[in-house]
Amino acid sequence: MNWIFLSLISAVLLGVYDVSKKLSVRGNAVPIVLLISVTVGAVIWLPMIVWSHGFPSSVPVESLRVDALSWAQHGLLLTKSILVGASWTFAFTALKHLPLSIGAPIRATSPLWTILIATIAMGERPTPMQWLGIAIVMAGFWRFSLVGNREGIRFTRDRWVACMVIATLLGAISSIYDKWLLQSAMIRPATVQAWFTVYLVPVMLPMAVRWYFRDRPKHPFQWRRTILWISPLLLAADFAYFTALSDPDAMIAIVSTLRRSSVVIALAFGARALREVNFRAKAVCVAMILAGVALLTIA
Repeated sequence: MNWIFLSLISAVLLGVYDVSKKLSVRGNAVPIVLLISVTVGAVIWLPMIVWSHGFPSSVPVESLRVDALSWAQHGLLLTKSILVGASWTFAFTALKHLPLSIGAPIRATSPLWTILIATIAMGERPTPMQWLGIAIVMAGFWRFSLVGNREGIRFTRDRWVACMVIATLLGAISSIYDKWLLQSAMIRPATVQAWFTVYLVPVMLPMAVRWYFRDRPKHPFQWRRTILWISPLLLAADFAYFTALSDPDAMIAIVSTLRRSSVVIALAFGARALREVNFRAKAVCVAMILAGVALLTIA
């Protein structure tokens, strides 16, 4: 199983993950959907954490072993959980109100925001090819605003679009923080993924409590089986992604671009299953965004 095939698997899983999110939050109580989904993720990782702590040498797959951490390192991963929790809250809330064929492509612009944040806050300088990629992504984003106007969604005024943009910005900051955790703090991927997944549960709990005592009458919760699939799909997509990157022959530019192609699944599902409109116009916008993302990652 080579790294390109693993990248495609990750993209497919991410696309289905986006679909599961949309089906789970549509007309539903977002705080409870989030709490259940992150609890499922924690339940998946807890046995591996216990196994790694009790019998580290017996873990059959080295990439799944969860290392012991200092209190300071736990604090770093708790910080990541708070950052990711905020991003997911904005994203899930926005996706509840936006068409999937608009919400998912906005999230696909994450590499643009990562580079812009690195440029402003970290002094990095994009290459001419990356500036071209930024321009193409922004043009695709602008075209999406025109398509959104046809559906009554004004990108400059719609609060759900603003929520999705904020979620994407927080996700971009999380990506930069991930790089620091993995390369500077030297915490291995499985350890980062395991502990931040566990810490997401207490992070999401206050919002669920607030919903129960304040918002439950106005926004009742409806159980849907798709909620159970949110965390497993994301964990599997990330595992395929990390495994692909671990291959010495893997090229990050190609892996990242293939991974972002998950938006095609969300677009197709939104058009076919959810009867969302303006498919062709949105497809052109998605193609522009993917082309820009390709330039950002190849350069």
